[in-house]
Amino acid sequence: MARDFIMPGHIISGPGALEQAGAGFASFGKKALIVTDKTMIDLGNCKKVEEVLQDHEIDYHIFWEVTGEPTDLMVEKALAAYKGQNCDFLIALGGGSAIDTMKAVASLAESGGEISDYMGKEIQADTPPMAAIPTTAGTGSEATQFTIITDTKKDIKMLLKGKVLMPDMAVIDARFTMTAPPKITAATGLDALCHGVEAYTSRKAQDMSDTFALSAVKRIFRYLPIAYREGENQEAREQMALAALEAGIAFNNSSVTIIHGMSRPIGALFHVAHGLSNAMLLKECLSFALPGAWKRFGDLGRAVGAASETDTDQEAGRKFLAEVESLVQELDIPDLEGAGIQREKFFEVIDKMAHDAMESGSPQNTMRDVTEEQVKEIYKKLW
Repeated sequence: MARDFIMPGHIISGPGALEQAGAGFASFGKKALIVTDKTMIDLGNCKKVEEVLQDHEIDYHIFWEVTGEPTDLMVEKALAAYKGQNCDFLIALGGGSAIDTMKAVASLAESGGEISDYMGKEIQADTPPMAAIPTTAGTGSEATQFTIITDTKKDIKMLLKGKVLMPDMAVIDARFTMTAPPKITAATGLDALCHGVEAYTSRKAQDMSDTFALSAVKRIFRYLPIAYREGENQEAREQMALAALEAGIAFNNSSVTIIHGMSRPIGALFHVAHGLSNAMLLKECLSFALPGAWKRFGDLGRAVGAASETDTDQEAGRKFLAEVESLVQELDIPDLEGAGIQREKFFEVIDKMAHDAMESGSPQNTMRDVTEEQVKEIYKKLW
């Protein structure tokens, strides 16, 4: 069966990628809205983007009020800035929060309305040009047709989709990831690992997505521990930036599975960073998924060197899971209690979380049939 394969229209990667992107920015329009956060300004990263725009005589306005994972309220503020400043294209500088906010603004820039209007629908609105400059190696949002926005009225994370949300340009310049602290490096890196593993073990996997997923998983196992321990290691940072891009391309075309489905409700209700909640779920969710995809998990075990060619798929799959658990421990990922979540409050909302997880559709992509009751049991096992 023929399948679509979607990627950003233009990818620029490697040292000096930002400067090379200047001509592309100039072709997008006359005034950019830079969507970012205060940290990027304080670190001087935003100044680097401003200088490139100035060199190409492009006007700009900075929206720096991305203060966490994006909500409908942040989107409304950024949209007001875009329209009020008469901007005609967008640049996101930051992690997934900045990039997802930019995508949501783009979807409303010409059609109006509220971002929650698109829940459960495919976004097809006309959008202005978009460029994404990731500053973390994890979300892969620079290479996807998705945006995740919290609906503050319903306390749910909306997974919104549309080919028009794919950035026109992705600028992969690892210098922007050099300032990410160890905890952010670990959480975003494991988010990328989830993308690669879920893409490869999804019912919607295809040959092209498999190629990117396997490459990403191999890079992450090799370079994430180094980037975590040695934040100034340029090679590790560059390899992780590429891994995040590859994993983003992979899951954009094959979708994610049970980890992401169960992660979003934890983030929405307990305000845990997305990458961190994914990491907390890795062991239990992959343990559940293993029996439905022994061959796929066996491939992963052999790909990262955890298993040999003489191992059976079951042996190789179990060795891969053990390697994942070891990596999570090495990166000092806290459990739910360590993240400040109270057990009693968590158990009070398990029914809602399980319902919201299944409603997202992601768990159903797992190569093992999953029910809402089974999702509840996995949540309970996290304690």
